[in-house]
Amino acid sequence: MRFSARNFIIILILFIGFLTFTGAFFIVQEWRQVIVLQFGEPRQVISQPGLKFKIPFIQDAIFFDRRMLNLDPQPEEMILSDQKRIIVDSFARYKILDPLKFFQTVRNEANFSDRFGRILNASVRGVIAQYPLMALLSVERNTIMSIIESKVIQEEKKFGIKILDVRIGRTDLTEQVANNVYQRMRSEREKEANLLRAEGEELSKEIVASANRQQTVIIAGAERTSSILRGEGDAGKNVILGEAYALDQDFFIFLRKMQACRDTFGNTDMAMVIVPGKVCEKFFGDFESIN
Repeated sequence: MRFSARNFIIILILFIGFLTFTGAFFIVQEWRQVIVLQFGEPRQVISQPGLKFKIPFIQDAIFFDRRMLNLDPQPEEMILSDQKRIIVDSFARYKILDPLKFFQTVRNEANFSDRFGRILNASVRGVIAQYPLMALLSVERNTIMSIIESKVIQEEKKFGIKILDVRIGRTDLTEQVANNVYQRMRSEREKEANLLRAEGEELSKEIVASANRQQTVIIAGAERTSSILRGEGDAGKNVILGEAYALDQDFFIFLRKMQACRDTFGNTDMAMVIVPGKVCEKFFGDFESIN
């Protein structure tokens, strides 16, 4: 039986279609790297991008990312040197440099996240256990992170990866510790408020006492000035009365008697009757001549 060119082309197309259908051809992107397995064992590492070939049903292609990847294990409760308990959420960024080593160690990224996540949390736990809570909240945190990163980097060669960054994303106090811290802060604030209130009351008493002393001094000065002025007024009055007495003694005596009467009857309904006599005739004239 002779094969024509047409039959050959048809057979070739069917063969290529078979290979394509069975996944014999695969594409390696620039951001990927591939390990070709034969019966489950690594046979080839492909890092160059392009169209690649594997034997159907015998070989498999395992893809690994060349880009930066994130490792974010579950947050864990840890104890600090001051016996405070905190919840630490740490994470790391890494790249797969040796896909063969990575495959032989953990097989896939899911296993790596579980296994290396425990290593990361253990490193964080071992370092921060040597520091108090205030160290994590201060500039000393950068030093702590450098120590943690150096410990984690020591494990990277075992997995064929490169650690790019290690961070503590969040540190939360446990509910019990948070309540204790809140109560202590509240107690300190109340103590400070009571101290300020006591100082304010003491200052208020000093201000009131000073104002009372100034008031006493001012009143005493006013009374002294008033007494001096009153004395000067009485002295001037006596001088004037003395001069008036010297001018007309009888009129002065009469005026003093009238003032005495005014002081006696001024605030009553009583009436004073003047009987004609020498005094009246002297100061008011002859009553008979008036009539």
